[in-house]
Amino acid sequence: MSETMKAAIFVKPGEMTVEEVPKARVEEPTDAMIRVVRTCVCGSDLWYFRGLSGHAEHSQIGHEAIGVIEEVGSAVESFHVGDFVVVPFPYSCGTCPVCKAGVESCCPHGGYFGANQAEYVRVPEADGTLVKVPGSPEDYDDATLASLLTISDVMSTGYHAAVSAEVKAGDTAVVMGDGAVGLCGVIAAKMLGATRIIAMSRHEDRAALAREFGATDVVAERDQEAVDKVLAMTGGYGADAVLECVGSKQSFDTAVGLARAGAVIGRVGLPHDVTISAEGSFYRNLGIKGGPAPVRHYDLGGLLDAVLNHEIDPGRVFTAEYDLDHIQDAYEDMDQRRVIKSIIRF
Repeated sequence: MSETMKAAIFVKPGEMTVEEVPKARVEEPTDAMIRVVRTCVCGSDLWYFRGLSGHAEHSQIGHEAIGVIEEVGSAVESFHVGDFVVVPFPYSCGTCPVCKAGVESCCPHGGYFGANQAEYVRVPEADGTLVKVPGSPEDYDDATLASLLTISDVMSTGYHAAVSAEVKAGDTAVVMGDGAVGLCGVIAAKMLGATRIIAMSRHEDRAALAREFGATDVVAERDQEAVDKVLAMTGGYGADAVLECVGSKQSFDTAVGLARAGAVIGRVGLPHDVTISAEGSFYRNLGIKGGPAPVRHYDLGGLLDAVLNHEIDPGRVFTAEYDLDHIQDAYEDMDQRRVIKSIIRF
């Protein structure tokens, strides 16, 4: 058996490559090692690719995956060799008070994956991290496998935005961002009962998909023009719930401006240069919640079943497919907005 594997390597901003690296392996009794079936490029990976966030050069990258367990440590009890699993982007112990409260993404014994764009992945804290899928990958078509991959991150993150924003039946919800997370946020807002969903998008292909996912309106304006447009659409009051799925200063400031007094902003976009005004939120009774999604909590709480029962089809956010050898193309095409999200199949 080979002791190496192929993995995507972040060379420097703007440059990806594929190299043979030491094969992932079980290192602790609580580990599992999986063979990756599907992985993908995330919008947050583009922050590194664009040089806007730091990432170690000549290192592995990636945090989303589904795959099959090839080895388990001696202390793993809930999973076995051959199990088909979703790998949430955070790993967690599953037993501490934080995990039991449903916030596994903040587990003090956990962390985040960063090497999943590879043939094999080591999973720490396997019992508290992995989500088992019935059967094997061969039992599912490509569309279902794509949707299963989304619940490792983007679908769960979009859902976290909606839950954090406290979307409820009858609400008007605004979704900031038309990337994969924002589009999944549209799905999530509909799942939670919003009757009016306003997608902020200026790209017709993404806006069209948002409409198919449940958006009732699309607003292409930005900054104050966007605020004015949404206020006009809501009788001057603003949205009942806002899903902030970008993380930029422009997106967050706009979200604050178009939120109704007393509304909650669910923030899941990785923040960059964002400042929250204590007085601004105080005098409008604005709530601001969110952060990294507790993926396992949502997957086991209904998202896995929703995908398997074909109640939702978030895998449609993948609009181009690549093999690992074409990882540079996968990043470039997302960076240039030629595709919404790139899926990598093995």
